[in-house]
Amino acid sequence: MSVLLVGTLDTKGEELQFVREILHRGGLSTLVLDAGVLGSPTFVPDISRERVFAAAGTSLEEVRRAADRGRAVEAAARGAALVALQHTAEVRGILALGGSAGTTIGTAVMRAFPFGVPKLMVSTLASGQVRPYVGVRDILMFHSVVDISGLNRITRAVLANAAHATIGMIEGQSNRIPDADGKPTIAATMFGVTTPCVDAARKLLEASGNEVLVFHATGTGGLTMESFVRDGLIQGVLDLTTTELADELVGGILSAGRDRLTAAGLRGVPQVISLGALDMVNFGPPQTVPERFRNRQFYRHNPNVTLMRTTPEENDELGKEIALKASASRGPTTVLIPLKGVSALDAEGQPFWHPQADAALFQSLRNWMSPQVRLLELDLHINDPLFAQTSVRILCESMKAENSLS
Repeated sequence: MSVLLVGTLDTKGEELQFVREILHRGGLSTLVLDAGVLGSPTFVPDISRERVFAAAGTSLEEVRRAADRGRAVEAAARGAALVALQHTAEVRGILALGGSAGTTIGTAVMRAFPFGVPKLMVSTLASGQVRPYVGVRDILMFHSVVDISGLNRITRAVLANAAHATIGMIEGQSNRIPDADGKPTIAATMFGVTTPCVDAARKLLEASGNEVLVFHATGTGGLTMESFVRDGLIQGVLDLTTTELADELVGGILSAGRDRLTAAGLRGVPQVISLGALDMVNFGPPQTVPERFRNRQFYRHNPNVTLMRTTPEENDELGKEIALKASASRGPTTVLIPLKGVSALDAEGQPFWHPQADAALFQSLRNWMSPQVRLLELDLHINDPLFAQTSVRILCESMKAENSLS
């Protein structure tokens, strides 16, 4: 079992060799992947750059002739991830280092590996916006402080800390808290305005012998949940808070992308879907709200979060989107309509109470839903205890029925 070291041995070879020696002294073997292009590697890697570019559908010679840095980095990232996956059985952890190119390549490899494999990226970019590199994976971004250009008092300290942190993560795997003893794992989505519902549902599911992972529906949360479902880590989905769809449709800041609400359907995972917080679109402070929305209805959640009420027209589109995605599901799917409101702000007497907008959402679901999907209308608010109880009962019944068929 080895630590996969990823880097460009023509520009970062000395530093990778320094890290490799520390890992060896710590009792770990290494597998070095070279993604360099121009200069000769400082030492002989275990996985050559020729092999990396061949996996990307090109060759080192072609990349050099093209003399296009952007295309070279893109090919190196793609090829490195594909080659690294061929060594999955022997990789216990991944450590990479680099600037913008090295970070692009190293994190592409890391994102290809499943949750739980230690992943540490020493990067000159680690103190900035790292979402494009981390994505939804458990990647530790480790700031290099200075450029990774030679060994000096700063780089030695940073790289040594990174190496020892990797050793610690890998050694700590043997002392890790055991998994949930084979309990089914359920993913649930929650927002502040649906917390009473999801908290109650979580407690009921846990009391029934399930492990529940709650994802905050802030864009990254939805993306992460979808990735867990795609990776086969989830046996049931309680997707009660689909608010990220509204941000994607209208242009809010918490979108989870166009593929939100698709993974469970594609894998056939039992799911219960509801309409939590579809009454709102999220923005930052008031001055960040786009000018085109200035005449809309807003609620200042806190100084940094401004909520905008969705309109009947937007709710009509959201209902259609949910219906079409639910109707494409390969597994048991139920959609629950809370007729008395979809969030804490969408209740009679509350700021976002808008019966016409909710009615447009509900009617659109009725219009577009396939008969194969169970559409259940409850004369309840989403945060009523009975709503949580009903959603849990249906999900557990669906999971039980699915297990009996498998």
